[in-house]
Amino acid sequence: MIKRKWKIIISILTLIFITIVGVQTAAVNEEKKFISVATASTGGTYYPIGVGMANIWSTKLKEEKIQASGQSSAGSIENIELLREGEAHLAILQGLISSQAYEGESTFEGKRYEDLRTISMLWPNVEHFVLMNDKVKTGTIEELEGTQFSVGPQASGTEQSTVVMMEGLGLTKKDISPEYLGYSDTVSAMRDGRLDGGSMPAGIPISAVTDMYASNVKATVLEVTDEQLDAINAVSNSWYRYIIPGGTYPRIEEDIQTIAQPNLLSTSKEIDEETIYLLTKALYENLDEMYEVHSSAKDMTLETALDGVSVPLHAGAYKYFKEAGVDIPENIIPPEAK
Repeated sequence: MIKRKWKIIISILTLIFITIVGVQTAAVNEEKKFISVATASTGGTYYPIGVGMANIWSTKLKEEKIQASGQSSAGSIENIELLREGEAHLAILQGLISSQAYEGESTFEGKRYEDLRTISMLWPNVEHFVLMNDKVKTGTIEELEGTQFSVGPQASGTEQSTVVMMEGLGLTKKDISPEYLGYSDTVSAMRDGRLDGGSMPAGIPISAVTDMYASNVKATVLEVTDEQLDAINAVSNSWYRYIIPGGTYPRIEEDIQTIAQPNLLSTSKEIDEETIYLLTKALYENLDEMYEVHSSAKDMTLETALDGVSVPLHAGAYKYFKEAGVDIPENIIPPEAK
């Protein structure tokens, strides 16, 4: 009987203890500000960079009770919807998708996302239009017409952005013989004489392009003129001038004049100014730690933070960059700050 009473007492005390701990934990969690960052699939670049940023924020902003986490997704288009529905607070977006969502174009026709705001450019997707030398005359992307050309895997970001750039040149897929290959397969097909060229955007150096030059495929990375850049941006204002430094690829000592579109850190204007200010400040004051996360993060600098940005900044990011002395173009000053 005594043993039974003690068991009951212990059970009651255990229940009380669990309840107290639960209440205390709930109270602590109530004080915390949870921030989720939508990225892409776990096998790509968006995911590790998103997780890396979240870890920095959770560590450096612990006293501000900010706890961040990266979440996998299907990529830029889904990330827009996650922001719109409040299922993510921040998201990494391809520059083209960001512009289209904000303007209500293409996939987002009839469902413009006017509350979309930019925090920063993270790293560039550098355009590499490669073409076999026997098709090259001027050395610029005007020479795509009439070629057998890979626009990237079907339904990929590469295909979507390549089609937009071709539109700026007055071309459609009807003006080429399109193939839908990945980067390594594109170079293999060129080496075997089955393909004239392909579109391969990514951070530099791209391993497939390195292989193309190293294995002596007789091909060239085409350049983009200022006029071509303006024409492409007239279709979708998502690209900016980018120079691939000489020496980036084997036996190529001259700079290559191409263009890039940004990979952006974005959010909604509904997120409060102070939170975004703290996140932006912590990110740029801890770039050394970001550089250890992924090689692409090494392109992140305060000087390039607004390269290619066309969607207005969030008020919190605007406050930080203004304090840091960054030159902020008039067109991306947030409406809320005017």
